[in-house]
Amino acid sequence: MHDDLKTVVITGGTKGIGAAIAEIFYRSGYAVVVCGRADNGFAKRLGRGVFFVKADVSKPAQMRALMAKAVRLTGRLDVLVNCAGSSGWSALKDIDEKFLESMLSVNLKGVLWASQAALPFLPKNGAIVNVASLAGKRGSANNSAYCAAKFAVVGLTQSLAKELGPRGIRVNAVCPVYVLTAGVLKALNGKNSPAGRNVPAYLRAFTMDQTALKRLPTADEVAQACLFLASDAASAVTGQSLNVDCGVLPQ
Repeated sequence: MHDDLKTVVITGGTKGIGAAIAEIFYRSGYAVVVCGRADNGFAKRLGRGVFFVKADVSKPAQMRALMAKAVRLTGRLDVLVNCAGSSGWSALKDIDEKFLESMLSVNLKGVLWASQAALPFLPKNGAIVNVASLAGKRGSANNSAYCAAKFAVVGLTQSLAKELGPRGIRVNAVCPVYVLTAGVLKALNGKNSPAGRNVPAYLRAFTMDQTALKRLPTADEVAQACLFLASDAASAVTGQSLNVDCGVLPQ
């Protein structure tokens, strides 16, 4: 048991942005529980007080089991970071039920199911941080299903902030632009991606034309924003969706 430490549960926490989030919370003194569909050994490599639980965020019963096991392992649950997600582009004419469900089941439903499952355990000063996307703030071509899901996460964040605020639970989101993880690079190589056949050239052009800082954010920078929003330093911040985008969409 590690009930002297605050506990964070991170969905999709074994790779990409989720792994960066797990590492920064661990370095900040949290007990960390990460979930994913398969164990890649990340939790064990990170250190003591880090636990992996196999779970699919699209399954409500598995989310309930995850939260209960996190409390059994660590004694408490203070922060939920909803990071599990998948991206993919498709022209409107090509979208079918399978593709739409693949975008909604993890990106939207998973956030709702995990939040619902965590609620009975979160204390008065607990926090939920949702990893949305800049695609939750502005639409783009061939991206309607993903944008719809991420816009919905921004709306869900606002709604849950109002609903859970009287219980002292804060709910915020981060909205990254492209972060060069393996998952994003794989998606950008898809046939309907805006990158076409030259992903490096597309990313160079996007960086120079779209960002104010002439660079893209790192996974660690997204993780830092999540840590801030979960911390007492953000005790008056709720219902917000913070762009971590190097100035692509100033607001």
